[in-house]
This record gives sequence, C-alpha cells and structure tokens, in this order.
Amino acid sequence: MHEMSLTEGVVEILAEEGRKQGFQKVKTVWLEIGELSGVEPEAMLFCFDVVARGTLAEGAKLEIVRTPGAGWCLDCAKTVALAERFGECPECGQYHVQMTSGDEMRVKELEVE
Repeated sequence: MHEMSLTEGVVEILAEEGRKQGFQKVKTVWLEIGELSGVEPEAMLFCFDVVARGTLAEGAKLEIVRTPGAGWCLDCAKTVALAERFGECPECGQYHVQMTSGDEMRVKELEVE
C-alpha cells in the first residue's frame, strides 16, 4: 500500500510548515487528489490517523478534494475530460491525448492553531 508512505509524506510537509510558520496544531487538512493519480482516497483516510499520531496533526480531520482528469487532444485540438490515463478522446475517439491535469496530489489548505 503506497498510500501509507504518501500519507507519511503529507504529515512531514505539515510538520515542516509548522516549523516555518510557527503553528502548533493542525485541525483540518484539505488534500487535493487527482482522479488519475492512482491514489486511493479511502486508503489515505485510513492511514492518516495512524501516521499523524504523536505529531502536530494528531486528531486533525483529513478532507479529500477530488480533481477530474483532463487532457489536450492533439488531433482535434481541444481540452477534454479524461476518465483514464491513455484513454481515447471523447470528442474524436483518437488516442493522441496528452494529460494536463488529474494526476496530482497536493496539500491544498490547512486550518491550524
């Protein structure tokens, strides 16, 4: 389960930002996860409480914000919605679509004390 190591990375980011910005406790974390990222949001939620134990994020609420996949079709020259990596263009049916979003994961917002 790579979500455990991803969650550890998120908690490390929170700790680093706490040191930089001087906050002591994280109350809520909004984590943006792309639909095409290969990350299971439910697994991240499951891991978060365990990984956050003993850190400034202990007891924090993890909110997952899903972002849709999108790409640029090289054949019809349009931005299109993507439901899967390397999928066909929903407009022209060709497979020359360059993914432009939906594979990211980032800490979008924090509520801190």
